[in-house]
Amino acid sequence: MKFLTGAEEKEARKWMEEARRTATEALCFRAKCGAVIIKDGDIIGRGYNAPPLNKEEERRCLDDCSSCKVNHDKTCCIHAEWRAIIEALKNNSKKLKKSKLYFTRVDEEENIKKSGKPYCTVCSRLALDVGVAEFVLWHEEGICAYPTSEYNELSYEYNKVEPVL
Repeated sequence: MKFLTGAEEKEARKWMEEARRTATEALCFRAKCGAVIIKDGDIIGRGYNAPPLNKEEERRCLDDCSSCKVNHDKTCCIHAEWRAIIEALKNNSKKLKKSKLYFTRVDEEENIKKSGKPYCTVCSRLALDVGVAEFVLWHEEGICAYPTSEYNELSYEYNKVEPVL
């Protein structure tokens, strides 16, 4: 991973703002997330988290997941990253190679919330499989670009359960 500076950071801020705008469309009750995929200076995919087909009857955001299995995805929504990848694939899958995925969440006032560590192995595996080169997150320390393979590895490390002694 590398923290972006100078012109790279300025460009990343522009795309994070696009991800923020996209996140404001999210229909999830738990979190408003947005993602954009950029290739050669153009948005090739955009996504927000929402129930399948944006259907209210598929929404389960507020269901109690306290008894869910540890490895279970605890949301009913299609992740923003998935939607952005699906849109890019519908447009032209070849463009995904060497692209960058910018992801963010927004708060109640629609401001960018700083990201924590990479943790979603479902998103990292999908992005890795279709050829997304980098995940870009905005941490408290700054905007950081992760090679997708590193993002995937860090997500797996984050989700490892410590053995009970």
